[in-house]
Amino acid sequence: MLKKNSVTPEKQYVIDAMTVNDSWRLFKILAEFVDGFETLADIYPAVSIFGSARVKPGDETYEKTVVIAKKLAESGYHIITGGGPGIMEAGNKGAREGGAKSVGLNIVLPLEQEPNPYSNVKIDFQYFFVRKMMFVKYAQAYIGMPGGFGTMDEIFEALTLIQTRRIKPFPVVLVGKKYWEGLLKWVRSELVGGGLISPDDLNILTVLDDPDEVVQTIKRYVIV
Repeated sequence: MLKKNSVTPEKQYVIDAMTVNDSWRLFKILAEFVDGFETLADIYPAVSIFGSARVKPGDETYEKTVVIAKKLAESGYHIITGGGPGIMEAGNKGAREGGAKSVGLNIVLPLEQEPNPYSNVKIDFQYFFVRKMMFVKYAQAYIGMPGGFGTMDEIFEALTLIQTRRIKPFPVVLVGKKYWEGLLKWVRSELVGGGLISPDDLNILTVLDDPDEVVQTIKRYVIV
């Protein structure tokens, strides 16, 4: 009979294989960090734009994103997106039309995500957390367009880092008052109302509709 804490040769083989795989994975992760740092080192100032990958050209949100990105580019800001379709494509398109660097941080996924043709600085990532760090490290402002789980993840990541003072405060602009209204109502009711966050934490956010106001808000905080 095996002792309680004994390991069979078969189990030990699996454990050893997992250890080797994890060790090699560390090198892959490190390589992604190095690639990102070296590629983005001269991207300044920059604005990261997030939003749905499922929005199509011609959609009001898509076209508004193009306008915002183009105006920012013409004002001297580079644009960083997730490099895929939808809002990401719109942001890269506007950046290219405005003459700025159009950065696409593409995540390799089995479905949905394919690089768009408008980014002129491209990096492919296997790991979401490495990619998210690049969004934060090299952006001086965030713009959240309507989007799904990925957009919420990226926006709340920035809010958390600013709230906990892990990074310097920067503008976080949510575009589309109607779209964000329900979420913000819940935040005020449940998070602020329940004492889970401070009322002052909401000052991190700015909610706007007009592209010119978005650009002016960022220009007030981020000097080119």
